[in-house]
Amino acid sequence: MTPPTSARTGIWLIGARGSVATTVVAGCAAVANGLRPPVGMVTLTPPFQDCGLPPLGALVFGGHDVVSCPLPKRAEQLAAQGVLPYDVLAAVQEELAAAEAAIRPGGAVAGDLRDGHELVSRFAEDIVAFQTDNRLARCVVVNVASTEPAPRADDTGMPASSLYAAAALWAGAAYVNFTPSTGLHHPALSGAYKVPVAGRDGKTGQTLLRSVLGPMFAQRALAVRSWSGTNLLGGGDGAALADPAAAAAKNAGKERVLADTLGTAPEGQVHIDDVPSMGEWKTAWDHIAFEGFLGARMVLQTTWQGCDSALAAPLVLDLARLLARAHEIGITGPVPELGFFFKDPDPGAYASLAEQHLALLGLAGRLREGDA
Repeated sequence: MTPPTSARTGIWLIGARGSVATTVVAGCAAVANGLRPPVGMVTLTPPFQDCGLPPLGALVFGGHDVVSCPLPKRAEQLAAQGVLPYDVLAAVQEELAAAEAAIRPGGAVAGDLRDGHELVSRFAEDIVAFQTDNRLARCVVVNVASTEPAPRADDTGMPASSLYAAAALWAGAAYVNFTPSTGLHHPALSGAYKVPVAGRDGKTGQTLLRSVLGPMFAQRALAVRSWSGTNLLGGGDGAALADPAAAAAKNAGKERVLADTLGTAPEGQVHIDDVPSMGEWKTAWDHIAFEGFLGARMVLQTTWQGCDSALAAPLVLDLARLLARAHEIGITGPVPELGFFFKDPDPGAYASLAEQHLALLGLAGRLREGDA
């Protein structure tokens, strides 16, 4: 059995000054220092003990962003909205400042004349310097930036998410796409990877529930006639998803889980509405019309209300710890056992949450034994 590693591990966040990234940094410090219990962190449950995952206290944060609001200031804004407790905010100022000092300018921004190759080189150099300066054993790049529209057929360059993904590969870092953006799914980045990669689009709310309810209907032989949904959200996500192209990229994963678990895509659509006054909070409704014995028509309605940053942050920490250990023991390429965390998991992943969880436990066994 391989003992847990104590080596320092880097988490390089794309969108490092955003709500999710800020909650990741503050939350990691709070849990590591015993200020809060690790609620929502799967990797701190008993099945993942002795798997060699890097401890929270050994994680070092940096990242890229195109916005200028400092991380401590962003944390103050989140505290004002009830995302971060004020006592936690006061206790983690040092960790927030350290992460802020390691954030580098992202791109491309208006007026930036660098081409894609130059941007990838610059981003990769930043990641390598971060590893060197902090004497890190390894690094995991996690995309938690706002959703970008899918590339059009006539686009000649790579979108920003793919530039960052290419930089991660160039720097020899493991990579997670926690967003619906293109990332490694760009044709120019297809092929064999020398590092472990995972994603895309973290499964935190409405789709998490769908991955449980979809198999339930299928297993009970109940015919789903339609499945419609509505999302109300504010903050940066709400503003980004007000773009129909970005919303379409987001909804693709929500629709995929139904097709995968039910065997066919039912009627119905998901609507996303930007409601700025909701801030970091969101509400998701689902209306499921189904048919039972002798054609009896019935309806199930669900309401999910939550804070996306608080739901996403522990999963980001889980994924970073798991991929760091996978990298350490020599696992390369997509890791379908991490489908538990994603709306759009890698090929070979199961569709239902229960099966995904069993696969994840199997991965824990491999990590514990050091079996690549």
